[in-house]
Amino acid sequence: MKLLATAVFESVIYSARLVDADRPDRLHLIVDAVLREGDADSGPLLMPLPELAVILGETTARRLLARWKEAGRIVEHQRVAHLAFPFWEPAAEDQSWAGVDPPDY
Repeated sequence: MKLLATAVFESVIYSARLVDADRPDRLHLIVDAVLREGDADSGPLLMPLPELAVILGETTARRLLARWKEAGRIVEHQRVAHLAFPFWEPAAEDQSWAGVDPPDY
């Protein structure tokens, strides 16, 4: 399953969407966001669990929650549970999502 993060600030993912629903047991995070110093260089990226549950669907999120807890990937940040993504990849510069070309900045 591939998630696309489009807004990250101080390690927290503020906007994300699902780009590939295959293999929900293997979350893969791709970041296509402007990253400034301190946004992604001080540890894992964090996705709020409530937002992730909406993206994945409640049934899938509940099924995976125990696995994430056991792996130590659930962390509390600002009194909200988050899933930690210690590994992620930047989107390719020429990547398009859902047939839409990236904006020309």
